[in-house]
Amino acid sequence: MYPFKNIEPKWQKYWDENKTFKVNEDPSFPKEKRRYVLDMFPYPSGAGLHVGHPEGYTATDIYCRYLRMNGYNVLHPMGYDAFGLPAENYAIKTGTHPATTTFQNIDHFTQQIKALGFSYDWDREVRTCTPDYYKWTQWIFLQLYKKGLAYEAETPINWCPSCLTGLANEEVKEGHCDRCGAQVTHKVIRQWILKITDYAEKLLEDLDSLNWPESVKAMQRNWIGRSEGAEVNFTVADKDGKPTDQLLTVYTTRCDTLFGATYMVVSPEHPLIEKLTTAEQKDAVAAYREQAAKKSDLERTDLAKDKTGVFSGSYAINPVNGKLIPIWVADYVLISYGTGAIMAVPAHDTRDWEFAKKFNLPIIEVLKSEVDVQTQAWTEDGIHVNSEFIDGLNKKDAIAKMLEFLAEKGIGKKAVNYKLRDWVFSRQRYWGEPIPLVHCPDCGTVPVPEDQLPLELPNVKTYQPTGTGESPLAGIEDWVNCKCPQCGKAARRETNTMPQWAGSCWYYLRYLDPHNSEKFAADEKVNYWMPVDLYVGGAEHAVLHLLYSRFWHKVLFDCGVVNTKEPFQRLINQGMITSFAFQRKSKSLVAVDAVEEKDGKYFAKDDGEELERVVAKMSKSLKNVVNPDEMIQTYGADSVRMYEMFMGPLTVSKPWNTQGLIGINRFLDKIWNVSEKPMADIDITGKLDGALAALRKTYAKTVKKVTADTNNLDFNVAISQMMIFINEAAKLDTLPKAMWEGFVLMLSPYAPHLGEELWEKLGHTKTNAYEPWPTFDEKYLVEDTKEYPVMINGKLRAKFQAAPDADNATLEAMAKETEGFKKFTEGLTVAKIIVVPGKLVNIVAK
Repeated sequence: MYPFKNIEPKWQKYWDENKTFKVNEDPSFPKEKRRYVLDMFPYPSGAGLHVGHPEGYTATDIYCRYLRMNGYNVLHPMGYDAFGLPAENYAIKTGTHPATTTFQNIDHFTQQIKALGFSYDWDREVRTCTPDYYKWTQWIFLQLYKKGLAYEAETPINWCPSCLTGLANEEVKEGHCDRCGAQVTHKVIRQWILKITDYAEKLLEDLDSLNWPESVKAMQRNWIGRSEGAEVNFTVADKDGKPTDQLLTVYTTRCDTLFGATYMVVSPEHPLIEKLTTAEQKDAVAAYREQAAKKSDLERTDLAKDKTGVFSGSYAINPVNGKLIPIWVADYVLISYGTGAIMAVPAHDTRDWEFAKKFNLPIIEVLKSEVDVQTQAWTEDGIHVNSEFIDGLNKKDAIAKMLEFLAEKGIGKKAVNYKLRDWVFSRQRYWGEPIPLVHCPDCGTVPVPEDQLPLELPNVKTYQPTGTGESPLAGIEDWVNCKCPQCGKAARRETNTMPQWAGSCWYYLRYLDPHNSEKFAADEKVNYWMPVDLYVGGAEHAVLHLLYSRFWHKVLFDCGVVNTKEPFQRLINQGMITSFAFQRKSKSLVAVDAVEEKDGKYFAKDDGEELERVVAKMSKSLKNVVNPDEMIQTYGADSVRMYEMFMGPLTVSKPWNTQGLIGINRFLDKIWNVSEKPMADIDITGKLDGALAALRKTYAKTVKKVTADTNNLDFNVAISQMMIFINEAAKLDTLPKAMWEGFVLMLSPYAPHLGEELWEKLGHTKTNAYEPWPTFDEKYLVEDTKEYPVMINGKLRAKFQAAPDADNATLEAMAKETEGFKKFTEGLTVAKIIVVPGKLVNIVAK
């Protein structure tokens, strides 16, 4: 067995002490020979790394090592997304400062990452929770504020009753908090909000320029949700049905159906709701709004749910026909979409139709329907009817004519709308970046001067969130009370903190210049490295981190401090590493330690039920989580790295199977055993015979394939080809040293510890990390013979081997010698023989 327990610590120490992978902005490398390869940095949880983490990290490490050996200057850093709720929740329980927990976890993560032999430049490590880092997070926030992209508002937000903090829409999954799983409710609270909607069009347009998975780009397009329509103004009527000065504006993609609008609906959070509610309906509306606040957006918009609502007591005037239509309050309309108010056309919208039926509201057909709209909604298109000046028109022409009418009358206009909402940015917690603003009674909200950054987090006695909408910082009087930077009078600091996403929005830029105290990164370093050439991470970040980072980067581009419109040119999503679990007939899962195996079948220990082995996500409850530390201890880091790459294509999910790891471990053992053979100084470019010539051909194939596969991130098939070479090499008693050196260099990105040790065994005294990648001569790939099929009357009847350049006469003669020819032409006359040189022999027999 190869001595990985000695080899791996030895080379990890060497790389550390010699700073082997430290990189600088060497101007001798042209732009095309520079690469910035980035992993999504981890949140340092108490659980440490799981086997899913090393998958993406190993992929980028192999690629970076390959690039260095091909003459590239490679930036490959690592750091930690270190603010976050888990450390704060732990602090609430134990009283331990979040920083203490976070730094302990970082130390553990770093130890685990280094144990896998990744070639990071550790001098560039960043931690988003340190003041020297979040000084620049605060600086970027101030640029957003100065550009009018950060504003304060009393707004209904997603509220987690467990975390006691507000959540962005992207942090709510199926109505539950993405962090703790609690049912999300709504709460009106003072918040800082970022105007990401100002960049919606740019975020949409520039997706086309990115080499990203189409699925991720589609998710972002859908999240941004651009639509074209019209904003239409409905005048609110007084109690006598006469027009007032109050307008209620709706956004609609189908202004052509205005003649079918028989009622309006406003969201329970609509700002005009107090004015619209009559005295008689006040109590009913208040009760309804209270109930609506307890529901998540997902629950409210569920198409299958029973429709609820309450009449406001007010009416609006339909602008195209002057008819009075009632204004209702209903939770299926969200304040976050359009204007928070809709015109309801129940004849042609299922949701509106169900609401109208429940509350006995009129239903008017305005699109020629193939059904009775009083019994069901007609949601397909049709020629317009009951619509006065647009009767008889199709959808396109009717919309155009209605837009003209609305503009001419001054009651509406063409509009573009986005589903994307502004980003609720503040959190009512402690462990986050302080927002660098001061509230002054005289001057209003004033930014902390940039030369006074960072505004550091103070120590607190309790980390318990107040639940009132204020963070624990609000109770620290000597920190909160301050002087206004503008007038010098008494003022108060902002006590909300930034969300965890803030630090991760721009960390890729800090890696460029992590020790610069004057700028987040010097211009020359930004220009040298950006944009990120390859970014690898999970698809779960498609509309969170990736969208937020793109937004911040575009703002920084508009500020003139970065040189590209987009941060990440190419994105790869690695597949999830799953595990096996065991399932009952009832579909319930059984923990791994409650299962026993007999004769290749699986049974529950408690009742003996036969179970089906299935693929499932790793979870503590199923006891199927694989700890990489244990795997490294037993089989070595190189085995773990190569196994994770050999499991299948990088981008697909695949189940962990320790038997597969054992197989890779044996393969590395075999490599070690082959390395013990005598190595001869044989000229591998000269004439070779027999087994050596065959090995040279296999070697040339291996260099060609491993080069192409590594460049294309197809690591599993590259490893397969290495296995073919080793199987052939193992058959020889003596190996050509030059050939073995080439193989060791190809192996080294995949199994770097073993690669370095084998390189040293060959007599080299320096690391192989920057040795030139091996090359090959195409002439050694030429086959001596190739297979020729023999087709008789259109069917394959035989095959034979001949030289690739054999002439037609030779091929015809050899085809006639095959058993297939003799058998299938017996008793027939050969009418024609067609030889396709280098490909096949086609015979027609009658």
